[in-house]
Amino acid sequence: MLEFKKPEMSDQNWVTQIMRQSGELACEYCFGNLYMWSAVYNNTIARYGDLFIARDGNDRPMYLFPCGEGNKKDAVEELLCCAKADGVPLTMYCLTPKRVRELDCLFPNAFEYIPMREYYDYIYNSEDLINLAGRRYHGKRNHIAYFKKTFEWAYEPITEKNMDECLTMNAKWEQKNSEKNPEGIGNELIALSRGFDKYFELGFQGGLLRADGAVVAYTFGEALNETVFCTHIEKAFADVRGAYPTINREFAANALSSFRLINREEDTGSEGLRKAKESYYPSVLLPKYRAVYKG
Repeated sequence: MLEFKKPEMSDQNWVTQIMRQSGELACEYCFGNLYMWSAVYNNTIARYGDLFIARDGNDRPMYLFPCGEGNKKDAVEELLCCAKADGVPLTMYCLTPKRVRELDCLFPNAFEYIPMREYYDYIYNSEDLINLAGRRYHGKRNHIAYFKKTFEWAYEPITEKNMDECLTMNAKWEQKNSEKNPEGIGNELIALSRGFDKYFELGFQGGLLRADGAVVAYTFGEALNETVFCTHIEKAFADVRGAYPTINREFAANALSSFRLINREEDTGSEGLRKAKESYYPSVLLPKYRAVYKG
């Protein structure tokens, strides 16, 4: 039987190596992302040969489809045993179309595949987010121009010296938005606290935006691999016109030009967030499926 444990910083090297070698594009394949949210979802991890497996800790556990190079058929058989012990059908999450085909080849007609639209990843060409060229980005350029004309503004990378200012700005953001989704924002704060606590050890990169000296936006994430960056968090005051598109553009231009693609993660089913992410015209809308064992 597989032995699952809480992810710790000591797991970072082997997990990251497997994830990057796998070539996966989904945001679930970033160790920092997993580490941040493990306290919220009670995620645990296991190694099966050269494969990485994660499990979430809800009442009906789900498993990340085995990641890496190894015997995935045997690994899934192990997960079937785990699910049997849980007393529920095996459910795996975050299967991209490529992994759906792979699993169906290993276990023909054994799983039902359910598209999870709210978890599709929005992936953009970095050049599009940097240049904002063409008519379709006209509105973004106008908002950025307004922000830069109206305020004495500055962009800075997140460092030890200014990190506390991001946390202060985040606390103010929570006060303005907590009534909209108190549970979700509370969970996010737990993840943020873990992320900032191990920010540099996790290899995060981020930036902040100032307007008249005050921090009005910040963002950070990590490299998914050599060509893809994954943005985990982006916060701005919605009542500061242009703050969101400006932090998006300045971070991409100042920190992410060496990456070909930028994964800005899912919309969680929020209509407003979906419209915002669609307005940047993703190069790839990466489907993800849930696989449920029929047996």
